Formats: sequence, structure tokens, C-alpha cells
Amino acid sequence: MTQLPGFTRGMDFCGDLAFIGLSKVRDSALFIGLPLTEHLEERVCGVWAVNIRTGETVAFLRFEEAVQEIFAVQVLHGTRFPDISDWNDERISNSYAVPDEALADVPEKLRT
Repeated sequence: MTQLPGFTRGMDFCGDLAFIGLSKVRDSALFIGLPLTEHLEERVCGVWAVNIRTGETVAFLRFEEAVQEIFAVQVLHGTRFPDISDWNDERISNSYAVPDEALADVPEKLRT
């Protein structure tokens, strides 16, 4: 369908778009001999948006410098303006993950 300049390490879909995570292919024994490592002129890390009907790249987010690997990609359906928090952010100390089973004990009017 399409060829991208990296090693695919995660993918999710939204409508006709596939969001594909690419990692830079490292020059290590694990990757030696793979056709991907032999024919890529440029190795890139980032997330590509590809139309699944045409194979056309419609957008990409390229990571430079420190980020060289992607491990998963997930579309955040219904989310606008997501934010990434650093472990030192004070909001982390006030954030909780509650298992679904525990939510059964929370009154319905308090669930959001």
C-alpha cells in the first residue's frame, strides 16, 4: 500500500486514516540483513497519517534528536488538546487510575 522511512512500531485507525508509528532502524545485529535496512536512504522516527484507501501520506510528525523509537500509537477518540505531563508535575500526585470494578461502588451522579 505504501512505503515509509522507518520501522513500523505501532498503528491505530480513525476513519480512513491509519496513524503509523515509525522508529529509526538501528544498525544492530538484530536488524542486519532486513530489506528495510538495506534500501532506506533516510531513517525516521515519528507518526505518519496515511489514507488507507489511497496509500497517500496526508501528514506526519517527525521527531528529531532524542526520540528515536516509538513503541505504540493510539488515537484518543473524543479528546481535544491532550497534554503530556512530566513525572515532576504536581498534577501527578493528584491523579488516580480507578479500576472499572471499583467504579461500580461510585454513585452514578458522581461519575463523569
